[in-house]
Amino acid sequence: MFLFWVVAGFLAAAAAGLMLLRAARSASPATTADPAQVLYRRQLSEIDDLLDRGLMGEGERKGAHAEAGRRLLAAAGAPAEAWTEGPRARGLVLLAAAAAPALALGLYLVLGAPGVRDQPYAGRLEAWRKSDLNTLTPPEIAAVLRQAVKERPSEAEGYRLLGLAEDASQNPIAALQALRRASELAPERADIWRMLGQAAFAAAGGKMESEAVMAFTRVLALEPGDPAARFYLSQAKAEAGQTSAALADLRALLADMPQGVEGREAVQARIASLEGKPAPVTGDPQELAMIKGMVSSLASKLKANPDDPDGWVRLVRAYAVLGDIAQRDAAYASARARYAQTPAVLQQLDAAARAEPMR
Repeated sequence: MFLFWVVAGFLAAAAAGLMLLRAARSASPATTADPAQVLYRRQLSEIDDLLDRGLMGEGERKGAHAEAGRRLLAAAGAPAEAWTEGPRARGLVLLAAAAAPALALGLYLVLGAPGVRDQPYAGRLEAWRKSDLNTLTPPEIAAVLRQAVKERPSEAEGYRLLGLAEDASQNPIAALQALRRASELAPERADIWRMLGQAAFAAAGGKMESEAVMAFTRVLALEPGDPAARFYLSQAKAEAGQTSAALADLRALLADMPQGVEGREAVQARIASLEGKPAPVTGDPQELAMIKGMVSSLASKLKANPDDPDGWVRLVRAYAVLGDIAQRDAAYASARARYAQTPAVLQQLDAAARAEPMR
């Protein structure tokens, strides 16, 4: 490490010396050609070449030739700019060049960890591959899967899992690319097309652009009646100004969804939004009180026995649906701290915290 910094300092000083040498040489017009004159002479030659190749007319050549000639004469008549600074200024330049690596070395010794061995990326990747995936962060899992799909490029499932990992790593563009490849390898899998549509929707900032529409249309072709595809395609119609068609699709979807099925409230809320009405409240006051009692009971159980990831996910989602933001955030923070090394649970917690509240 010390040798590295010695060499870096030497190279910095050498670079400063070369700059000073160049500046000193430029002080003498006899030793160095004016770069402006060289440029304009080259322009004159290029103008003639364009004429010879038929890319410029004679009239255009004369005008361009005259302008380049005028600039060449002006540059030739301009006085050369010599290096006017004395030895003190040159010494400051050399001192600054030497001080830069020295300052960097000092900061590294204070803020860095010079005693720690190098950790090449290849070595870290190999260690991650041998580790339990539950102990890795989403970016580490994504790195492992990127290597895996290189080794098995024809397996769609690897790209599907990579898409999930990239999405959990907050890398929507990479997730979209992985899912595109998965859909190419397994065009008959509706689950991959569904994930691709959702990824395209997220990457577009919550807008139904052409790729998302194509993906969900493909889902419906493979699995007619798929609720998610019908919901997102109704969104596309609404964005295109086809509000009546979007409402008709959503009402038909709602009619096909059994009472209590997950997602029904989202469809009702979307219908109300398109109609300009407040979203319907699910359940009467007595039912709401019963739900709050069940949530309170779940919170008590988790307090006594906190090692229950599914319970934490249900609790966070319940608080979110009830609109109890303070309790949701407290439960969410506690659960994330407890399962910080379990990416799958963290992903479920994130989704639960984003659940729409009842209105």
